[in-house]
Amino acid sequence: MLNIKLRTRFAPSPTGYLHIGGLRTALYSYLFAKQNNGQFILRLEDTDLKRQVEGAAERIYEGLKWAGLNYDEGPDVGGDFGPYIQSKRLKLYKNHADELIQKDRAYYCFCTDETLEKMREEQIAKKQAPKYDRRCLNLPADEIESRLKNNEPHVIRMKIPANRIIEFNDIVRGKVAYNTNELDDQVLLKSDGYPTYHLAVVVDDHLMQISHVTRTEEWLPSTPKHILLYEYFGWERPHWAHLPLLLNPDKSKMSKRKGDVAVEDYIKKGYLAEAMINFLAFLGWNPGTEKEIYSIEELLKDFSLEKVHKAGAIFNIEKLNWYNQYHMRQMDLDKLTEACIPYLTEKGLIFPKFDHSFEIAAIKGPFTVKEFEINQTKEKISFDFIKKAVALERERASNLSQIGESVRLFFEEPEYDKDLLFWKDASKEEIKNSLKILEKIINEIPEKSFTKEKLQEIIMPEAQKLPNRGIMLWPLRAALSGQKASPGPFEIAEALGKEKTLERIKKAIEKL
Repeated sequence: MLNIKLRTRFAPSPTGYLHIGGLRTALYSYLFAKQNNGQFILRLEDTDLKRQVEGAAERIYEGLKWAGLNYDEGPDVGGDFGPYIQSKRLKLYKNHADELIQKDRAYYCFCTDETLEKMREEQIAKKQAPKYDRRCLNLPADEIESRLKNNEPHVIRMKIPANRIIEFNDIVRGKVAYNTNELDDQVLLKSDGYPTYHLAVVVDDHLMQISHVTRTEEWLPSTPKHILLYEYFGWERPHWAHLPLLLNPDKSKMSKRKGDVAVEDYIKKGYLAEAMINFLAFLGWNPGTEKEIYSIEELLKDFSLEKVHKAGAIFNIEKLNWYNQYHMRQMDLDKLTEACIPYLTEKGLIFPKFDHSFEIAAIKGPFTVKEFEINQTKEKISFDFIKKAVALERERASNLSQIGESVRLFFEEPEYDKDLLFWKDASKEEIKNSLKILEKIINEIPEKSFTKEKLQEIIMPEAQKLPNRGIMLWPLRAALSGQKASPGPFEIAEALGKEKTLERIKKAIEKL
């Protein structure tokens, strides 16, 4: 454990959704802070005006809270170091950019976009790395003053020293070194008065007293620029941990074009927060043991930034499904059923009385509603009926949305071709006689004794009398489910109840 005052932050851009990789970064930041009695802060970096999306901030808040990553300070919870939204801190950035001008650590640049583009094209033609040629670095003071008075569009660039080696120790990557000759004179303040990431992140991390910065390896080449800015301001720099990228199975970077990358996509599909956290923890970290199942409390004990890998981590959906199946099976059945209610509603199977949309319901459940109707028939059903259906299907589904689809047979009359009722080479008469025997047996079982155990006890001896017991058990399963693959017939019958079971057997006989 660290003895210093430890503060980490997660600083996403509100440009749409909360990226699954962002949630992994937030998780690592949260774990590191909490296991060291530190604080975890949320800050929104919204200085890219062109990419902002309305409602994106709220999605970030909801996604983090869904995952259980409750931040100590942030835009919607407050704190002593706000505002926590960069667009509300513009005066701070301007003041600090002006300070660098006064210290001769930055300079005004009046180059137009056309000038910069032409410069870039010429450098590429000469097979040079595109880089600002510093043509505005030594402009005469009177010319600068005149152009500023005329409100000529300009930016402020940092002055990079020549041929200097900048070294730092990264928690994940160890010793890292860069030569300043590889760096460009970075724009710090844009012509619209908004800062670039580089100025804003340094100013904010310092003023918010961030001690440890976790971010993906994409930002590793920017770190020497940030170290220079800390030096220019005379500030103590934080510790950095650059995390491996999340990759698709083909080892390309996860992007919108290849599969789902938004946390809300996985919420809508019915992945549990516990499973997602368990899965994401292992995308870059390993405890060095055989243990794979972790709760957030266990992660707080075992997680270590020093054990985070350098290589990119493959996002394997099959592994996520495996985690989700495990956590669904461990979940209290009542809570699991409540979590499934939005998905059953969204698929049009039942009608509970929600006062908000499915999207919000999936995030904000569970629900205390215990009275429901089947949409198709308007028949009133109990929470216990739904619970029986969920109990049968949770062993086969990998997410709540799949449960919502697979339990359809309990809420709608199954549609199927009569050929589904046939067991291998059994004749039509054999199948029909089996169904009639089942109808008679089930009629005689009292409602209070209508359990899978009682059904098995009475039906199995009858099935054993036939040349093959499948001649009776298969058409029973097909009649009740209308599916080739389903839970066992006795389990389905118990969940449906005596009346519905008899109705479906009679319809099967009619089909024949």
